Amino acid sequence: MKLSKSLFKLFLLIAVAGSLTMTSCVSKKKYLAYEAQQTELRAGLQKRLTDCNTEQDALRKSVAAKENELTLQKSQLTTKDNQIKNLEDQIDYLKKTNTNLLDRMSDLSVVSKSGAESIKKSLEAINEQGKYIKDLTGQMQRKDSLNLSLVMNLKRSLADVNDEDVTIEVKKGVVYISLSDKLLFKSGSAVINSSAESVLGKVAKVINDHKSLDILIEGHTDNVPINTDCIKDNWDLSAKRATSVARLLQSKYSVDPMRMIAGGSGEYKPKSDNTTESGRKANRRTEIIITPKLDQFFELLNAEQK
Repeated sequence: MKLSKSLFKLFLLIAVAGSLTMTSCVSKKKYLAYEAQQTELRAGLQKRLTDCNTEQDALRKSVAAKENELTLQKSQLTTKDNQIKNLEDQIDYLKKTNTNLLDRMSDLSVVSKSGAESIKKSLEAINEQGKYIKDLTGQMQRKDSLNLSLVMNLKRSLADVNDEDVTIEVKKGVVYISLSDKLLFKSGSAVINSSAESVLGKVAKVINDHKSLDILIEGHTDNVPINTDCIKDNWDLSAKRATSVARLLQSKYSVDPMRMIAGGSGEYKPKSDNTTESGRKANRRTEIIITPKLDQFFELLNAEQK
């Protein structure tokens, strides 16, 4: 009987130990599952954090670019405002001079006949000069307004084109559209890529909406030499590329050829340093320069000389 009780106690201990062991195994599985869930959750959160940081960096770069562009436009407007202010100051000065001369003429009794005639001619010259300055000021204001309208329309039309392939800016009072050779041509070729025709079509639409402006198309290359059966050198290549663009604008998009001038500058007007790959890439470009009709300004200058 004692032996049976001992065996019973032994069996009881084994059963309890087994039960504890099974309970321990079940808890460990749950713990491992929970730990896996936590690891997956942390990985997901880390990915979301990384994506947010990437998006934030892109937004910061975009904001910085817009701020730089706005600063440049503000600087250009400030320069134009200063020019207009200088012209207005000249007009005020001429008006004061005119008044002084009129005061002097009020007493012709002390002025000789020849002196009076000289004063009269001076007054006429001052009046003509004042009119010329006003006309010039009005021309500058209209040109600046037109340039701003052109830039806005072009940027709106070409918003889907990569910024590395096309840039639009105002330099020296005219609008420059710079197109990369990667967008327009294959290496060493003057044949326009079919994919680039739609881009030139958008430019042509804006050009055709402003028929009072002339277009100068200028090809540029880097300084890496080229010499093939069809292309003699970089100068030849840049000129052929410019005329290819002009022909396409005329034949496919009905731009008046009498408004266009096509020419090549080869490697001689670099935009950047040709000693680096990035510099050579920037130099390989075709520029479409939209300018006011020069004969109008020549007429204004001739009127001043007369």
